[in-house]
Amino acid sequence: MAAIDTAALNPKIIARGKEFFQSIAGEAPSIFNKGWWTGKVMDWAMKNEDFKVQMFRFVDVLPYLTTSESLSRHIEEYFGDKDANIPDVLKWGAGKTGFGGGLVAMVLNKAIRSNIEGMARQFIIGEKASEAVKGIRQLRKDGFAFVIDLLGEAPLNEKECDEYMQGYMEVLAGIQSEYKKWDGLDTGGELDWGHAPKINVAVKPSAFFSQAKAVDVAGSVEGIYRRVEPIYRKIKEMGGFMCIDMEQLKYKEITIELYKRLRSAPEHRDYPHLGIVFQCYLKCTDVDVSEMIGWARKENLPISIRLVKGAYWDSETVLAKQNGWEVPVYTIKAESDMAHERIARMILENHDICHFACASHNIRTISNVIETAKALNVPDSRYEFQVLYGMAEPVRKGLRNVAKRVRLYCPYGDLIPGMAYLVRRLLENTANESFLRQSFAEGAELERLLENPIATRDREVAAKKAPAPAKMGPAGYPAFANHANVDFTVPAARAGMVNALAKVRKDFGKVYPLVIGGKEVKTSEMLDSYNPAKPAEIIGKVCQAGVKETQDALAAAKKAFLEWRNVEPLERAKVLFKAADIMRRDINELSALQVLEVGKQWDQAHADVAEAIDFLEYYGREMIRLGSPRRMGNAPGEVNQYFYQGKGVTAVIGPWNFPLAISAGMAAAAIVCGNAVVYKPSGLSSVIGFGIASIFKEAGLPDGVFNFLPGKGSVMGDVLVEHPDVSVIAFTGSMEVGLRIQEKAAKVQPGQVQCKKVIAEMGGKNAIIIDDDADLDEAITGVLYSAFGFQGQKCSACSRVIVLDPIYERFVSRLAEAAKSIKIGPSEDPANYMGPVVDKAAQQNVLKYIDIAAGEGKVLVKRTDIPADGCYAPLTIVEGINKGHRIAQEEVFGPVLAVMRAKNIDEALDIANSTRFALTGAIYSRSPKHLEKARKEFRVGNLYLNKGSTGAMVERHAFGGFNMSGVGSKSGGPDYLLQFMDPRLVSENTIRRGFAPVEEGDDWVA
Repeated sequence: MAAIDTAALNPKIIARGKEFFQSIAGEAPSIFNKGWWTGKVMDWAMKNEDFKVQMFRFVDVLPYLTTSESLSRHIEEYFGDKDANIPDVLKWGAGKTGFGGGLVAMVLNKAIRSNIEGMARQFIIGEKASEAVKGIRQLRKDGFAFVIDLLGEAPLNEKECDEYMQGYMEVLAGIQSEYKKWDGLDTGGELDWGHAPKINVAVKPSAFFSQAKAVDVAGSVEGIYRRVEPIYRKIKEMGGFMCIDMEQLKYKEITIELYKRLRSAPEHRDYPHLGIVFQCYLKCTDVDVSEMIGWARKENLPISIRLVKGAYWDSETVLAKQNGWEVPVYTIKAESDMAHERIARMILENHDICHFACASHNIRTISNVIETAKALNVPDSRYEFQVLYGMAEPVRKGLRNVAKRVRLYCPYGDLIPGMAYLVRRLLENTANESFLRQSFAEGAELERLLENPIATRDREVAAKKAPAPAKMGPAGYPAFANHANVDFTVPAARAGMVNALAKVRKDFGKVYPLVIGGKEVKTSEMLDSYNPAKPAEIIGKVCQAGVKETQDALAAAKKAFLEWRNVEPLERAKVLFKAADIMRRDINELSALQVLEVGKQWDQAHADVAEAIDFLEYYGREMIRLGSPRRMGNAPGEVNQYFYQGKGVTAVIGPWNFPLAISAGMAAAAIVCGNAVVYKPSGLSSVIGFGIASIFKEAGLPDGVFNFLPGKGSVMGDVLVEHPDVSVIAFTGSMEVGLRIQEKAAKVQPGQVQCKKVIAEMGGKNAIIIDDDADLDEAITGVLYSAFGFQGQKCSACSRVIVLDPIYERFVSRLAEAAKSIKIGPSEDPANYMGPVVDKAAQQNVLKYIDIAAGEGKVLVKRTDIPADGCYAPLTIVEGINKGHRIAQEEVFGPVLAVMRAKNIDEALDIANSTRFALTGAIYSRSPKHLEKARKEFRVGNLYLNKGSTGAMVERHAFGGFNMSGVGSKSGGPDYLLQFMDPRLVSENTIRRGFAPVEEGDDWVA
């Protein structure tokens, strides 16, 4: 292999690039042609960011606007702002609604639709297989090879996956009927260019299995393989080539494993025409490509790699930022260009075993590949160039002249997924960093366009402003930030859960005592906590408190309170921070215990522990903020200080559905405010509850400040609530129990000196509205997760979905198919979407409500294909429900969803607000006016726009409702701690013999 003189290569790359530009001088991609409507839109979008956002969002929603009324309404909403910098033709169409103007608007709006659909068709070779075949035939006449790709990603159900697979079979059948008539490009033989199959097909793995997810690599690969292999067999039969596309990062490992399995299968080992895509914007791609080449050599299997820059930069960056992960992509575009040159060289150096497809419109990138291949003496048959259909026509023409071997990436399919593809292409071409924009729309200098990306990167880094200093919180602590969500694309994260589950199982059957005044107390009465997926498995035997133990715990708390309340707020906060550190250390074990004791899925169990950590960190900082006395007023001669003290003994009555997060949150809030806690966990999650006691003890909390008191509510519940020494009751649970607690607490007992403060979160009957323009892919995914994640056992779960008439049939049919497709089984297996409900009583309650629902409406889905052993309840969806039905009014707390129909947004909001609960709600809509209307009129504590109704995060989504959903301020919010404290004010007269000292902030002296 020839050695490369890197320093000498760069001038050759630049010279090659200048020659390339000279060969296409005076030409521009049609997308930038201002004589066409598309070119005008691109020009406006590049000049005005506001228009760009509105236009692309409008393009996204357009396929759903199936009536002239909805089209006109959305044009007015998106472009009707008189003050906005919107092109006149769109403003005119949005504004002409008066007499005569309505007809004008209708004509204009139809023209707008036609033009946008025309934009989409510019990038799509056909909507039907026959159109695609016709387009391919023309491309080949022009001297270009093709790779065909069926539009559509991540179908929501298995029926759609089957249809997607059939779409490939149809286009292949259409090609099969005539491909033998095609002469090979340039050579006229059986192969293009003398070595490449005429047929080339790209497949997106996520489109072949609706249940694919990063946490279940093996199951996802198996599900995808079942549908991809028949397509590959058909392609092989036709002597073609198949390339497996790389999609979002969450599918990367699945995609690589799929490729290896298919390439090395005994049936396919001897067929070399299978490729895989890698994305240069991912920081891990150097390693991934190196490992793939190493695997190919080890297996002695020729492979092919298509190298792209990457198409999901925005979403990968936003997702990482939202979840607290390291951003997986390069944040400077030149770094992706550097990676492409680096990795392209690696592939070309291994051309003996790896064929290379360079996919780029960047002339510097293309020139680098040509010159590197030349320096390494790479045969022409070992590499080719690929560009996108409908884009960069001058580039493909120049490549055809220079390199001959040019393949166009040709999407085909329906306009709805086509619009999503169009938006990606428009974003790509209007980005400031876009090579095509800089080259053909802005006329950047050749030296800048062709410079070494290392120099570009260095210049941009030097020009960057220094990063803002990290935000600081109180007392020198970092500002609060949510704990990072678990990332199951990382193999170590998955292995950590597997190991933790095995570790937790070793402790099954242990006895868990009470903890009173720092001492473990065992009682003769015990309650078995069992695995709801397998009730014969006893998680632990939990000692039960009686009246005496309850009184002892209250006495211990009262005694501890007298000292703990005087501890400085900062010192109290430090205990919470230490407890958070312990939870971080043990997060896998704490999560695994929830999987086994209450049946949470892996990701949701992890999220519960993360929320507990967040409560500890957030409340600690809040107490430091509130703990400094505040001067009130600035009148001279007096100093008035406002401060807080803990209320006293706090009874914390926790739920089983968020057994760590909510319990730890309520207890931590009470503790950091200077109170002492008696904690009664749910009998269904008491082993997790004992873990909270152990964590606080390890964190250094003094004895008696936190007392662990599991017991039956019928035996000791009233004693706890009514005891005169209890000042605060923090409760999360059912409305019925919450109301009873409030009633009991309102009665003053002998010896009681305080009015009891009750903080109660009591549940909901939460609705999600589906507007007639909703993105159904997002809406169905959000409704499914909100309704059936953790089996619907969340106070925030969606139990009603209200669908507008125009979209009702489409939504309901897809929702039903999606619900039929999800996997149900033990939560210990990450392949399962839904597991058992928490216990046998919950199972019976859900079955009762399923009967009620079936009597009131029509059952759309009832999943009876569930394990016989365990506390499983059928996932059930019922339609034909109105707001007067019981299933629309009563909380079920299980996997039962009522579908309700509304004529318009006003009726939908009326239905949503028709229960006595007001906890969470959501709406999926792409109508700005409807979203604004929901903000004002959808009256719930937590409203989510274009996202599901569950998954609140501390601080970001401070959580809590009103009406019968609870009483008290929002947990995880700035007012929550105030409920656990009494405010005090001390006013001091500072005048002595007519002299008053000057205090900080006084304004009465100069």
